[in-house]
Amino acid sequence: MDLAIRMARAAFNRALEQGDLAAITPLLAHNVTLVTGTDSALLNGRKAQLLAWKREFSAPAAQRNTYIRKTQSVMASTTEPLAMEYGAWEGVAQAGITAQGAYSAKWRRMGESWVIEAEIFVTL
Repeated sequence: MDLAIRMARAAFNRALEQGDLAAITPLLAHNVTLVTGTDSALLNGRKAQLLAWKREFSAPAAQRNTYIRKTQSVMASTTEPLAMEYGAWEGVAQAGITAQGAYSAKWRRMGESWVIEAEIFVTL
């Protein structure tokens, strides 16, 4: 489980770096929720999150941030097909790190895959 979630996170990071919405889609639950790090904006649902990423990816390369999540730990539920990921994140642009902080993510096993159900980010 730990390795599967770390591999899914690595795939998500690659998709963000490459601006690949198609690669992000299967990693998100349909009802995924994201709370942003600075203003606590709430993105509810896969469609809302994909639209936000699409806007981010359309920015000129010189202005675009790439967000990197670095998994620090993963804890599995002993009673449900769930896991909790904790880590650090960075927003990186051509000029260097533009923002950073901590995050947590709730993952759910759906069939043979793990999908993100919720993420919360804090800018530190």
